[in-house]
Amino acid sequence: MAFIEFSRGVEEVPTQVRLLKSKNSDRGSAIFRFETLKTPTNDLYGMRMVDSEGEIVCRELRAKYINGQFAALEVIYEMANQSEWDRFMRFMQEFSASNNMGMNG
Repeated sequence: MAFIEFSRGVEEVPTQVRLLKSKNSDRGSAIFRFETLKTPTNDLYGMRMVDSEGEIVCRELRAKYINGQFAALEVIYEMANQSEWDRFMRFMQEFSASNNMGMNG
């Protein structure tokens, strides 16, 4: 079972995940968008992606507010090499299966 959490024990599911990969290098990025959260926004310090292999931690969080109201949270996970890309893709396959989500593209 794979899951994402900002606060231990509180699982979150992103609204959208976009993947970007450089054509000229092994660098890549994943951009997660969360439009609803179970975790209070003042408790957001990082995102943990946990699966059967362990955990991946990302600390680049960007909260979006419209007229003072929470609108979305974007999390950007940067991958510097093919090994990190492959590890992330294994997490996403397990996460997708655990949450009845499809991967396309």
